[in-house]
Amino acid sequence: MTALLRPLAATDLSPPSRRAAQRAAMLAREHGGRMALVHVLEKDAMVELRRLLGQSDVALQARMHEQALEALAQMARELRAPDGLDVVTNLVEGSVLTTIVAQAQALEANLLVVGARGAGFMRHWLLGATAERLLRKTPYPILVVKQPPHQPYRRVLVPIDFSDGSAQVIRLARTLGPQAQLILLHACELPFEGKMRFAGIEEKTIQQHRATLQREALEQLQCLADDTQLAPTDWRPLVVHGNPSGCILEQEEVQSADLIVLGKHGMGMTEELLLGSVTKHVLGQASVDVLVVATA
Repeated sequence: MTALLRPLAATDLSPPSRRAAQRAAMLAREHGGRMALVHVLEKDAMVELRRLLGQSDVALQARMHEQALEALAQMARELRAPDGLDVVTNLVEGSVLTTIVAQAQALEANLLVVGARGAGFMRHWLLGATAERLLRKTPYPILVVKQPPHQPYRRVLVPIDFSDGSAQVIRLARTLGPQAQLILLHACELPFEGKMRFAGIEEKTIQQHRATLQREALEQLQCLADDTQLAPTDWRPLVVHGNPSGCILEQEEVQSADLIVLGKHGMGMTEELLLGSVTKHVLGQASVDVLVVATA
């Protein structure tokens, strides 16, 4: 991903998705670029609405398009002020999942931004079924916005598992928070610690093994920081002992983070399991924004 961000904010025109659009605008301004604002009139939802209201297809479709266009234009005007930010708006009817990805390709976006919740009959597709499918299937980084964007990101928590994509995750975290302090977090667990205790191994020995794991993790974090050209003032290491999901959520609060950056691995069948563990848990429980990055 290039350093120049071109965010696409997918909006259902609700207040939570408005926050996402505002964050996308803030990021676009930081990078001197442009953003896209896309609203999808979902076909299945339109069919259900027609069934409930009993209106003709033509009349209902015309009204929905008119109202959506007006709301989209108003949101775009607010985002452009006060400096005339380049905001491209598109209203499209179709399948939300495929339409968002197609719009990202057509508009040459390189970051998808969504709100944490939607509203009304469209709410299921924002951090619901469609957003989760986006996370599983799309190669684009996805920023899930949970907080009103009052300022640029200042403290970014970056969980690191030392997989091949770790450097990619760090670089993107730096792109979204160019002035932020990056906290590179590694949560480690001593293999078979419970069985070691059950076998009668002394606590002192177990703690020595823990200390060895911590020292090795700190060395690996330093290597990653060097590889990604982080200055000493740009970051700090944090190695904790425990379950990754719990540690991430705990350190979100302890470190006063305003963004968590997670890497997800793979695009195949195993991705269903990978997303169902740490990534999905953090997405559901974190109180701050979460960026999910697809890594090789």
